Amino acid sequence: MAASTEISPLIPQMRWLLYVAAFLVFLAGLVLFVFPLRTAEWFAWTVSPPMTAVFLGAAYWSSAGLEVTGARSAGWESARLAVWPVFVFTTLTLGVTLLHLDRFHLSPDAAPLAQVATWAWLAIYAIVPVAMLVISWMQLRSRRPAPQAVAARRPVLPTALRLLLMGIAGVLLVYGVALLAVPVQAATWWPWPLSELTARAVGAWLVGLGWSAAQGQLSGDRRTVRPVALTSVVFVILQAIALLRYGDALTWASAQAIGFLTVLLAIGVAGGWALALSRTPEARAGAT
Repeated sequence: MAASTEISPLIPQMRWLLYVAAFLVFLAGLVLFVFPLRTAEWFAWTVSPPMTAVFLGAAYWSSAGLEVTGARSAGWESARLAVWPVFVFTTLTLGVTLLHLDRFHLSPDAAPLAQVATWAWLAIYAIVPVAMLVISWMQLRSRRPAPQAVAARRPVLPTALRLLLMGIAGVLLVYGVALLAVPVQAATWWPWPLSELTARAVGAWLVGLGWSAAQGQLSGDRRTVRPVALTSVVFVILQAIALLRYGDALTWASAQAIGFLTVLLAIGVAGGWALALSRTPEARAGAT
């Protein structure tokens, strides 16, 4: 008889937390991606230039897909690929917010909707990381996998795909940390101008995405990597649309722009490859 591959079912609290988080990031992405010129009136802080707003909006919308896919997962093994990147990103973004609080629309002179958005932003980023930790603790205590199932878990993605994901994770994590730690210096390697706040905001996203890629390559089941794969594909598609809209912010022949496009291409290839593998008969058979 084959070893048990019993997984921990996703508890309702975690499922609903992921759905709520998906709704919130969808709203943020709506303002940033669709109305990038109105952030001074409708968003928690003024994002400039518009290319930065649509980049961040694309990241928010793609993460909504990650969270919805995680929420729809049957078990924790797949959903955790959404939970931990979201926890890392929200924690870092809370730190960035507190560090640059003077840039947020807290003044009585700010537009009323911008003030509401700011207070909502502060509440969300203060509550979500704590909620993630508490509910993750509840999730981990809800059911323990059998020892043989733990032993059977090993990376199943092709070696070439795992290497590609590790390379992507390394680039995103290293550069994301650099943007967080030394934003002025690190921003010189970004393909369009960033302020200290926007550099750190982008850095938080890169670390979250890098964390997601690093987790994905360790997946012990091809189906469980689907949230990461789907997010990667959506992210690249949305970034392509962003470049079509505001690509004049880039100097296309520069090393920065070439590097940016190369990383986007790598993310798209890895995401498409992993998504295809997650839908193969072998992956479906592994669930039975």
